[in-house]
Amino acid sequence: MKKKLLLATLILLTSTAVVVAQDFEAGIKGGAEIHKIDGKAFADEFSYGYHAGAFAQLKFGKKWGIQPEVLFTSVKVDTSSSFSTVYDFKSVSDVKLQYLKIPLLLTYSPNPFVTLQVGPQYGILLDNQKSLVNNGKAAFSNGDFSMVGGLQLNISKLRIYGRYAVGLNNINDIDDQDKWKNQNFQVGVGFALF
Repeated sequence: MKKKLLLATLILLTSTAVVVAQDFEAGIKGGAEIHKIDGKAFADEFSYGYHAGAFAQLKFGKKWGIQPEVLFTSVKVDTSSSFSTVYDFKSVSDVKLQYLKIPLLLTYSPNPFVTLQVGPQYGILLDNQKSLVNNGKAAFSNGDFSMVGGLQLNISKLRIYGRYAVGLNNINDIDDQDKWKNQNFQVGVGFALF
């Protein structure tokens, strides 16, 4: 129910924004995903992956706007040596996570070349290598709510960006022994098509 309400709210906000926006751009983007899961069951290090997707930018004047996006991300995370003892799974060393992430970012452009971004992001788990969990239970919850902040450089139609996202909810869907929270950095480039 929460997912449907969040999705309906995002659609309503985006469609309302399109109606009142003074300027509209849309394009594609992609880059590196530098990811970490905080929790004692995971190695205390960053893992690397990628993201790719599309964005729209709706401006409400010269400085303010919103930027909804849809991104596919894929990362591989390493478990720590304690994972098997805590959760009684045999020989689990790494896990591949794929998310569909939907950020809705408030944008502020102090000048035409720099845009500051902040806002919520909802991630839908698409694949968590279910063979990882021997007993068939899903190890990761299906949704991840995060807050995102970042900076984007605008050079004509080219967008160069960096951002940080921190997970706000526990994504451990096995038990309450250990809290798992996502955090990641994204760096990449985008191109406004129109």
